[in-house]
Amino acid sequence: MTEKIKQTLKDSPLMRWFIMILVSGLTFSTYWFQDFFSGLKPLMESQMGITSTDYGTLIGLTTIANVFGMIIVGGIILDKWGIRITGVVFGAIAAIGSALTALGAAGVLASTPSGKLTVMIIGRILFGTGLEVTCVVVLRALVKWFKGYEMALAMAISMGFGRLGSALGTALSPDIANGNVPTAVYFAATLIGVSLIMYLVYLMFDVKIDKQLEAETGSSEDEQFKFSDLVKLVTDKTFILIALLCVAFYSAVFPFMQYAPDLLVNKFGFSYNLPASTPQVSLFGSAALGNAMIFIGLFIFGVAFPLVPTNIKNKTGKIISILGLFILFLGFLYIFKDTLAVWVTNGPKVASLIPMATIFFTPIFGSIMDKKGKAASLMILGALLLIFAHISLSLFQSVGLGYLGLICLGVAFSLVPAAMWPSVAKIVPKHRLGTAYAAMFTVQNWGLLAFFWGIGKVLDMTNSTVVSKLQEIRSGLETQGLSNEVISQKMQEMRVLGEIPQYNYTIPIFMLVVLGIISIFLAFMLKKSDAKQGYGLELATNAESK
Repeated sequence: MTEKIKQTLKDSPLMRWFIMILVSGLTFSTYWFQDFFSGLKPLMESQMGITSTDYGTLIGLTTIANVFGMIIVGGIILDKWGIRITGVVFGAIAAIGSALTALGAAGVLASTPSGKLTVMIIGRILFGTGLEVTCVVVLRALVKWFKGYEMALAMAISMGFGRLGSALGTALSPDIANGNVPTAVYFAATLIGVSLIMYLVYLMFDVKIDKQLEAETGSSEDEQFKFSDLVKLVTDKTFILIALLCVAFYSAVFPFMQYAPDLLVNKFGFSYNLPASTPQVSLFGSAALGNAMIFIGLFIFGVAFPLVPTNIKNKTGKIISILGLFILFLGFLYIFKDTLAVWVTNGPKVASLIPMATIFFTPIFGSIMDKKGKAASLMILGALLLIFAHISLSLFQSVGLGYLGLICLGVAFSLVPAAMWPSVAKIVPKHRLGTAYAAMFTVQNWGLLAFFWGIGKVLDMTNSTVVSKLQEIRSGLETQGLSNEVISQKMQEMRVLGEIPQYNYTIPIFMLVVLGIISIFLAFMLKKSDAKQGYGLELATNAESK
């Protein structure tokens, strides 16, 4: 074997992982901003006069630019401009959009409820325009720095940063808001600004690595996005099936996550705000930072359990490492047992089980895919878990079954993506992969737009008396000349006392069961199509297709 004469920056493990952290800041902050409103829905209703339909519109229109092909356009721009310029431009668009959303929530640019909502919608649309293109840029950066090294591991951990952002945004937004919606929105927008600064720091290293790679190999990388390739993709039956499965599955998960805290509060009697008697974990005098520390601790254990043993060669060492981690994990749970005991009755905290579960299970399922394969079969299993989860959460009143449903949803949310995305690389030729992923993200957003808005609309339609009562109470309090903050506080008190009726989520969530059934059908058809075309979806990812 010929040794390299010159070492580049990416030959240093420390530098590679430092780069992963720098670029994954964008993943963390954008996922936070995507999901943090889910913990604020009732506060937005009482403080800003927003209905469930308004909320669904605000969340749903986030993806509108991607519905019309912005991801594909962004892919072309990425190919022409490169990682550096594209990352800065679309990262800045996301940051500007988040800032505009915050200004809208605070009433800086409009004072009426409809005016605030309009500004916030415009901000969310801008944020969404930069969101997924930025995620593609992060993916390309990881390929650039980790190709030939721990690329799959780096992608799994980067995805974990995104899920951590979702979990923290959902769980901590009520703590950060502390009764005032704009506070939480400003905080979420600031995170994107900080992550953009981290990306600018990364650019200094990216310039240097380009010079080193050019001097060493003179080669360039990455496939191009081409509109002509779309024609070839849409004639491939297997690709169409996996793209439709992507739409059905993600439409049953992401929209649900936006409504999960409110469902748990209304259906199972969970709380939105932690009681004053809750044992507080403070960091620098902040309970929100203390709560964040617990989530980050769970994140570290979630990554460590599947990854540490894989880096130990001998079997005895693997067993010892697993036992050691397990003992440390039990100690961690014991230290925070009093706080966690209260958390399990809090809607936003419990809803965060979904993204937290993906942090733990995604690396495990990725390892199974590498060694055993069975991608189509695993997608069928994931769809079955999806159906069970939504039936548990819609038709039954059992809190225990509700917990189990949320855990199963988290497992499914780990299992299906871990099987789906490597499968695309088997179905689509290497030179067309960029176009394939861009096309899948685009059609995925069609489904997300429909169900983000649709759940809110159906929720209002099936709970018309609740909507009328909320509007009546708010109007009555407004005529007394009370401020939005006082109105919000009084409505929260009335909600606790049972003077405001609860939403019934049965029909809106049961709609998602249909998506699970469609997902199973598509996964079976995908397995059948693979048997005919021989892509090798049931083979290990490192095996050759027939």
